[in-house]
Amino acid sequence: MATIEECRGALDKLSGNLARSNGDVRGAAALDRSLSCHMTDLDQTFTGRLEGGRIEVDEASPAPGPPRAKAEIRLAMTGDDLLAMVAGELNFAKAWASGRVRLEAGFRDLLRLRAML
Repeated sequence: MATIEECRGALDKLSGNLARSNGDVRGAAALDRSLSCHMTDLDQTFTGRLEGGRIEVDEASPAPGPPRAKAEIRLAMTGDDLLAMVAGELNFAKAWASGRVRLEAGFRDLLRLRAML
């Protein structure tokens, strides 16, 4: 099972990947939205913002339990699935379609985020 530190590192790596992206992915990552990522197996939630093409995780993250406030973009998955996606071993779209990853956002945001899938 992934640790909190490994999950934080994976989010930092994902942020770097987004910052280096281009084309449709870069446009989708340019959103300015609040973000939460609940690690279901660890029952911990990272919060922050997707802004400027990066994920900025709050310094106080993670917090125990599900998200306290409703972020504009909400993810939920196991820590192992987060690590596998960031490593390129798990396809996000397939994981989302199979229910391994939950993504909740407004309709317009989902349309823009689909470019990242």
